[in-house]
Amino acid sequence: MEYTKNMLVGEVIRSNPDTVEVLLEMGLGCVGCPGAQMESLEEAAMVHALDLDTMLKKLNAVG
Repeated sequence: MEYTKNMLVGEVIRSNPDTVEVLLEMGLGCVGCPGAQMESLEEAAMVHALDLDTMLKKLNAVG
């Protein structure tokens, strides 16, 4: 699976629990909050001032 900016954070986590480590490492500490079910990776990166391209590369490396 390839992760894209439009995928919901919760969808990413459900697809592969190993992605949680990447998201936490990037500074996205709200992986368990209700917002994760409604927020896309792009929105999460913007809200938390994270580099979206780096996040996607790391997530896709995990698979």
